[in-house]
Amino acid sequence: MTAGLAPSLVSGWLNTLRTAGAAYGPVAGTFAQLHTGDPGAAGTANASAGSTARNSFTFAASASGSALALSSAPAAWTNGGTSETLTHISVWTASSAGTLLFSVALNTNKPWASADTFNLTTLTVSLTPQAA
Repeated sequence: MTAGLAPSLVSGWLNTLRTAGAAYGPVAGTFAQLHTGDPGAAGTANASAGSTARNSFTFAASASGSALALSSAPAAWTNGGTSETLTHISVWTASSAGTLLFSVALNTNKPWASADTFNLTTLTVSLTPQAA
């Protein structure tokens, strides 16, 4: 998957490097939303018509600078009545409103018909390169 980090997340991380910078704390939660195309910089473009829900999930702790991986996957989404192809997800800090953290293109596009379900079973986030 290829991810695009949201400007708010990048700014928060970068500001921790400033001498007088504000600490960037953990997010209150993580929620995934489905998209039928690139969500764009605001994360609001191409939202799925089949389900507008943002389902919560959690990451396991990173160890020794390794990647984050799912520790609990989001609940399955059920398509509420449209046929479309899922191509991306966006990750937010809340089930509605909230702050966009990043968007990710799926490894494989998923045709999604009315009444079908979609399960997000893997999501890994890493930052590279790292110092040796």
